[in-house]
Amino acid sequence: MSQTSALLVGESWQSISFDMKGFDFYSRSSYHEAIDPLEDALEEGGIDTTYQPCHVAATEFPSTAEEMTAYDVVVLSDIGYNTLAMPPTTFEDFEQVPNRLQLLNDYVKAGGGLLMVGGYLSFQGFNGKAGYRKSPVERALPVTLEPFDDRVERSDGAVATRDETHPIVEGMPEEWPAMLGYNRVTADDDATEIVSFEDDPLLVVGDHGDGRSAAFTTDCAPHWGSPAFLEWEHYQPFWTNLIEWLSNE
Repeated sequence: MSQTSALLVGESWQSISFDMKGFDFYSRSSYHEAIDPLEDALEEGGIDTTYQPCHVAATEFPSTAEEMTAYDVVVLSDIGYNTLAMPPTTFEDFEQVPNRLQLLNDYVKAGGGLLMVGGYLSFQGFNGKAGYRKSPVERALPVTLEPFDDRVERSDGAVATRDETHPIVEGMPEEWPAMLGYNRVTADDDATEIVSFEDDPLLVVGDHGDGRSAAFTTDCAPHWGSPAFLEWEHYQPFWTNLIEWLSNE
């Protein structure tokens, strides 16, 4: 059996800061990535990973079915609709190019796997800026999105519990580490809600055509992904199990 492959997309950002010292001020910029915990967990679990930060995905995200099917699973984590829907060739040069979100939907229907991981630019996100509601990606996911800002900030820690037995969470405890926030979604009627925060889903999986999709509504890294979650003994097997299940092999 061939090694399962996953395309990890997102989990990066650039910051501009202004410092004022009396009469003088200056600006500085910095670049950040938060993919390491997830990527390391998958690599340790034998998953072949390819990573595209947000600015790389703007131009390099697969734009043909052939490019998409090079991967068994596509993971979107903290990257908004606009980055994938408006490649620079369209926004700057006004060219007609393939709809990459529709290609992703078609890829899942044809047997591919799709995972969206929560964050400020996942699902609907901060002030609704992630913007996936009523998009082809929402149709591929096993959840329905809110029409507005869907964040639930939990500085006190939201403790999730396992609702269903499933191969993804086999051998894992019923109670999970507390998370510091999540995106609120609604599980579709034909989906399986495996783990939840009281009335809100944490992990939902389902079928889409011949493929599989999943919504994991909190983060794989800080700040919502708490230190307790990242240090959890089941962190690595959980992500590996999830990607292997989505690959449908």
